[in-house]
Amino acid sequence: MLRRALSRLYWACSRWTLVTEPAPTRPTVLIGAPHTSNWDFVLMLGIAWRLGIDVRWLGKKSLFSGWRGPIMRRLGGIPVDRADPGRVVGEVVERVRSGEVFGLVVTPDGTRGANTYWKRGFYRIAQETGMPLTLGFVDRTTMTTGLGPTIEVTGDVAADMDRIRAFYADKAGLRPELRTEPRLRDERSGAGGAAAA
Repeated sequence: MLRRALSRLYWACSRWTLVTEPAPTRPTVLIGAPHTSNWDFVLMLGIAWRLGIDVRWLGKKSLFSGWRGPIMRRLGGIPVDRADPGRVVGEVVERVRSGEVFGLVVTPDGTRGANTYWKRGFYRIAQETGMPLTLGFVDRTTMTTGLGPTIEVTGDVAADMDRIRAFYADKAGLRPELRTEPRLRDERSGAGGAAAA
């Protein structure tokens, strides 16, 4: 397969080392963190193609206009209409029900900026679809990247976030100064479950 061949070449030449758990065998919400650079997208594709994961990712609708649309969709992009973000969950549920196996890549710490909190959308999608969370990472301090454990969400948001915080505690992105601590604005169980991503 061309993607596997390209990814093998990429990892052979890259200064990054792929250190990873096995690829999930069922649909999963694949967290990409810390997300501090556009290069994270290249690393994500390299990981996915090397492990044979069919990835989907969410992007603002404007990214899919004109000539970019077919390319973005080919790379797994799903356009999000900011006026109707809840529609995305329904689309993901339909994909899961149809038997599609994929990793839905979400960067909950925002878009390459030092934010105060993670966005809650990743957790809401996991709850509403029954998908687990796979903890993908980029760590500049060790120059490693890959997939960590896959965990089931329990509905105890604080406990689940404690597990996520423990995993990412020693991980730094490409630009460590932009890293956001894995923390939701309100981690009380069930709080804000209908909040937008």
